[in-house]
Amino acid sequence: MAQIKINNLSFQYDTHGEDIFKNVSLDIDTDWKLGLIGRNGRGKTTFLKLLKEEYKYSGQIISPVNFDYFPMDIEDDTQAALEVMRQSIASFTKWEKELEEYSSDIKYIKEYGEVLDNFIYYDGYIINEMIEKEVRKIGLNPEILDRTFKTLSSGEQTKLLLVALFLRKNSFLLIDEPTNHLDAEGRECVAKYLEKKKGFILVSHDRNFLDKTIDHVLSINKNNIDIQKGNYSTWQVNNYRRDEFEKAENKKLLKDINRLKTTAKQKSNWSDKLEATKVGNGPVDKGYIGHKAAKMMKRAKCLEKRQNKAIEEKSKLLKNTEEVEKLKIDNIYVNSEKLLEVIDLQITYQREVFKEPISFKIKPGERVWLRGKNGCGKSSLIKLLMGKEMNYTGYIEKINNISYVSQETDFLKGKIKDFSTDEGIDEKYLKSSLHQLGVKNAQFEKNIEEWSEGQRKKLLIAASLCEPTKLYIWDEPLNFIDVISRIQIENMILEEKPAMLFVEHDQCFGENIATKIIDIL
Repeated sequence: MAQIKINNLSFQYDTHGEDIFKNVSLDIDTDWKLGLIGRNGRGKTTFLKLLKEEYKYSGQIISPVNFDYFPMDIEDDTQAALEVMRQSIASFTKWEKELEEYSSDIKYIKEYGEVLDNFIYYDGYIINEMIEKEVRKIGLNPEILDRTFKTLSSGEQTKLLLVALFLRKNSFLLIDEPTNHLDAEGRECVAKYLEKKKGFILVSHDRNFLDKTIDHVLSINKNNIDIQKGNYSTWQVNNYRRDEFEKAENKKLLKDINRLKTTAKQKSNWSDKLEATKVGNGPVDKGYIGHKAAKMMKRAKCLEKRQNKAIEEKSKLLKNTEEVEKLKIDNIYVNSEKLLEVIDLQITYQREVFKEPISFKIKPGERVWLRGKNGCGKSSLIKLLMGKEMNYTGYIEKINNISYVSQETDFLKGKIKDFSTDEGIDEKYLKSSLHQLGVKNAQFEKNIEEWSEGQRKKLLIAASLCEPTKLYIWDEPLNFIDVISRIQIENMILEEKPAMLFVEHDQCFGENIATKIIDIL
């Protein structure tokens, strides 16, 4: 069994004052299906790019296989999807075993490699058949290969590029958040496809998706990186037990440290008090007292030194448990009024968007999950509710006090101070909410466009939680948001019970928080 060996890997961005990774050593089997998890900003994508040697680092990465990264760049998306896939598959010479099954000309190709392309086009059906077979496995009709690549949906493009990656031979795949453009049905298809594959690292924040696709978890923690066998649910149980044990151990250690600090301070105070008796009225032997005080001071200093060393040693034993703060909403207005009602709504572009008109209403405390395939009109409905001009029929009654989180984050620019001013949000309150979501102070010094996708999405969610409102409308809020923060947001919603209309493809999140589901056909 081949292994990727990582020895004493350390990395630091030039603009950062702290290490992203420090002396990391890992062994990864090349047939593992490895899930990579950790909070936004911890370095998941950076770790993948280090494997690809896109950054300079210290230490060693020794691999018997190539690393291929998803999503990869497409040189020309105006070509047919089949041609894009051929180019994405890289070197066809890696397919020798498969080609031998189809053609006796492989010996000729080995001797005259420069005619390989001619062979591919002359005997193109050999390659086409292999591609079509994989395309069917991922739930697509092979007819899609004749369409221009750029006209395909994001989900269709994602599936085709994943197929192209897995057709490369002698490669270990680095798959970075493939689910962000997939609806529930698309995620199910890709999960079934990955379930039958091996030899990859997968970054995803969808708990159900991870459970169906991985057999090991690599978690990037606050101070270390570790690997566990099992899926996400197994890791979550083990991690909870470990954290609870370490919290108990930390409590004991902190108690010992505080006791040592108190004792050291007491000894120091005793020598100071004795020295103070040299000053005053009456017959005293000041030389004797001074000698005694000096002796006690020396003993106290030695004791303090030993205790400080003990404190330092015990402090090193404090574990790096993941402290997840409780999210809060302090600005919900609750009353018995109807917040939103939609009756027989139909949106029209060149055609009617919905197969059937939509009707629903939302009262305080209700959380409505707008569910359906990509392209069914979910985002169009939300944009209409948020005031975008569209042709529609039907009836809409809504309150004006709505807090909105959009899918897009590209419009976020500048400093957080300017953002909070423009949005009319208290900057301290906004930063506090971001802290609770795991965003560090150092991030606030950067322009928002330099933040990761997940951190920018957290900014939109934190801003929404800071706004006084009666109704939250969130359009795919969890894209790029890490698993820990998803659970944090989920718990907050279950406790605070805000009124919400939301679109989300994370099945686990939707099922846990929704009080009502609207399926759009």
